[in-house]
Amino acid sequence: MNDEKAQLERKAKRLIEDEYVIWLTTVDSKLAPQPRPVWFIWEDDSFLIFSEPQAHKVLHLTQHPRVSLHFNTDKTGDQDVVVFIGKAEVDSNVGPAHQVSAYFKKYEKGIADLGMSPEEFSQKYSAAIRVTPTALRGW
Repeated sequence: MNDEKAQLERKAKRLIEDEYVIWLTTVDSKLAPQPRPVWFIWEDDSFLIFSEPQAHKVLHLTQHPRVSLHFNTDKTGDQDVVVFIGKAEVDSNVGPAHQVSAYFKKYEKGIADLGMSPEEFSQKYSAAIRVTPTALRGW
């Protein structure tokens, strides 16, 4: 593995561990990119995201499963550029969000700030989206 690739992978791992949101970009029926910030955890070599089942992103990824994910950059935009390309699917094998311990630990305060109980959040955001990365790029 070359040094640049190893450095990018280390940066990606740090951002996965440190960041609160990641931007998920799907494409709509007209193939227009549709980016949106989402909560996530890294689990089983993939990103796990919860969504309202009727959200546009769910419809988009069922029609066009290739997606991208990226983090915010620093203020100048020239550091911490990490983009994942991957395949997304609705994962029916995942339990409710509040029962996924890593997810609930990370977003317990955010869920409370929404004025929802963990169970209410899990009911509203019941679609588990799994994004398996197939490529990584950045600088």
